[in-house]
Amino acid sequence: MADIPNVCLNLANRPENVLVVRQALTGVAETLGLDPVEMNDLNTAVTEASNNVVQHAYEGEEGPLEVEVYAQAGAVMVVVRDHGIGIRPHADGSEDGHAGIGLPVIHALTQSVEFRNLPESGTEVRMQFAANNAGPLEPLSEQQSATSWDSSGSNGTSTLEMTLAPNTVAQAVLPRVLSALAARAYFSTDRISDIQLVVDALVANAGDSISGSHLRVAVDLAPRDLELHIGPLVTGAARRLVESAVVDGVGPVIERLIDDHSVSTSNSSETLALRLIEHR
Repeated sequence: MADIPNVCLNLANRPENVLVVRQALTGVAETLGLDPVEMNDLNTAVTEASNNVVQHAYEGEEGPLEVEVYAQAGAVMVVVRDHGIGIRPHADGSEDGHAGIGLPVIHALTQSVEFRNLPESGTEVRMQFAANNAGPLEPLSEQQSATSWDSSGSNGTSTLEMTLAPNTVAQAVLPRVLSALAARAYFSTDRISDIQLVVDALVANAGDSISGSHLRVAVDLAPRDLELHIGPLVTGAARRLVESAVVDGVGPVIERLIDDHSVSTSNSSETLALRLIEHR
């Protein structure tokens, strides 16, 4: 299995964020061409692992939920990670009482599952799933994926941070995830459609603009207010994306549909911030 994830999600262990994880998985499954049974197994097992982090990992407190997805022809591996007390299965595969009923479901739906205790605290659950008819994705470069990026403006308090590669994965995952977040933030159906148009145009035109192999996105969410921080982009690319991303019948869609944007520079790369507001 590849060592470079196609999708990384970093979000809080709130119940509503499990839906965000499911939307990302559905996008990956769609890209790979998983059949309905494979998609259901993937979504169900990862949902159970994520719910365990929500309910048990931090003993009622809030903490990070991290999800990584690794895809290749024939298999998908998903890692769900917490930094709390974690899940502590017994040697016979049973689980401690605090962990709910999720682990038997995970064992039943995966090809293999491994639990790892992290050095400081927390647990990593590695689940491998069959994807017999999945097509291969573009290989990722270790050197490219290591490109540093400062999502300036989010200040480490973003609702969600994610990295996505290759571009076909970003095209399937990002609109689903942002639509789920916008619905949570009380955006109207029409404004959610605007967000989807903006994201579709952005991802479709971002391929040659990314500094590295992964598109990285931070999302700051408030009621009726959503801001994206997108990078790392090569110098000059942010302005080109805003001005030249065109959708048939709509024109320069990003410039037309967003409420505000800004560009910041750090570590010889750019970050594009786009703000969309639900206007009452």
